[in-house]
Amino acid sequence: MTKKTATTLLVVIVVGYTLMGASSVAMAAEAEKHADEGLTTALFSGKGAAAFGGAIGAGLVIIGGAKGISGIGGRAVESMARQPEAAGSIQVAMIITAAMIEGATLFAVVVCMLALSSGG
Repeated sequence: MTKKTATTLLVVIVVGYTLMGASSVAMAAEAEKHADEGLTTALFSGKGAAAFGGAIGAGLVIIGGAKGISGIGGRAVESMARQPEAAGSIQVAMIITAAMIEGATLFAVVVCMLALSSGG
């Protein structure tokens, strides 16, 4: 994985976590304040904010994973075109790296889906 891909993946994970975690806490606090005042016009209820954050986080995670895997695939095909005799080892390394990105993406999506299910 290149440094640029790793940085992009890290940014996507941090932004997803921020949207999922920080926004749900802020929105929940706002909803509780409105509930204490007897108002029901809050943008999100406490659990609705967690669901919104989970949905946005899941979308960002999928975008980041797709960008990472597409970058790996493109560079692998380019490398195979330049050195056809190394195609086998390049393909194995590409599949292993793509599987690692896919695993991290799946884990992050599961965490986001848990936020969605708690937001019902």
